[in-house]
Amino acid sequence: MFKLPAIVVNFKTYPEATGKNAVKMAKIMQKVAKKYKVTIAVCPQHADVFRVAKEVKIPVFAQHVDPMKPGRNTGWVIPETMKAAGAIGTLINHSEHKLPLEVVRSTIEAARNAGLVTICCTADIEESRKVAEFSPDIIAIEPPELIGTGIPVSKAKPEIVAGAVEEIKKVNPNVEVLCGAGITTGEDVVKAIELGTKGVLVASGIVCAKDPRAAIEDMVRAVSGKF
Repeated sequence: MFKLPAIVVNFKTYPEATGKNAVKMAKIMQKVAKKYKVTIAVCPQHADVFRVAKEVKIPVFAQHVDPMKPGRNTGWVIPETMKAAGAIGTLINHSEHKLPLEVVRSTIEAARNAGLVTICCTADIEESRKVAEFSPDIIAIEPPELIGTGIPVSKAKPEIVAGAVEEIKKVNPNVEVLCGAGITTGEDVVKAIELGTKGVLVASGIVCAKDPRAAIEDMVRAVSGKF
């Protein structure tokens, strides 16, 4: 089950969270989630979804799916496969895997039909407004220029986060909002929530940290009263 507020940890293709390390990282996240009674979800690579989902009880998301139906689609990743592998949801349209708007729409629909929770990434307020029309479960606002920089969007460009929340809710009040890009500390997460989001999408700030458990605990402790 996936409940908001949440911290969603994207493993990307970092060696620190690939293969056996993906399971190890997911188990760290699970221990912290259980200790603080908060929602922490993980997004391993496609090849690791099954092994991670088998080893942990926290929510597991795919990093991407394609809007194809089962059948003759060699090399594509269909939502039904990720669902069968144990994923409860998927990221869509991450800045490192951008899609045309019409493909975003069809991917959200395909994922929804397969029973997956959809977290659709957007780069700015305008894209957020357009994507909200497609009714994903969640939109994660992530200015691409801040991803991986350690400069948090919640501080560097708070007007984008607040503006995106406002515009998304105007278009579709049922769509929830996360923010990401440069989120590395508990203070960053607190600021994101104050701006109206229901949590954050993080990656290198946790996965590449010298001590991932300490890094995720810093985030969770800072917002434990708000979650």
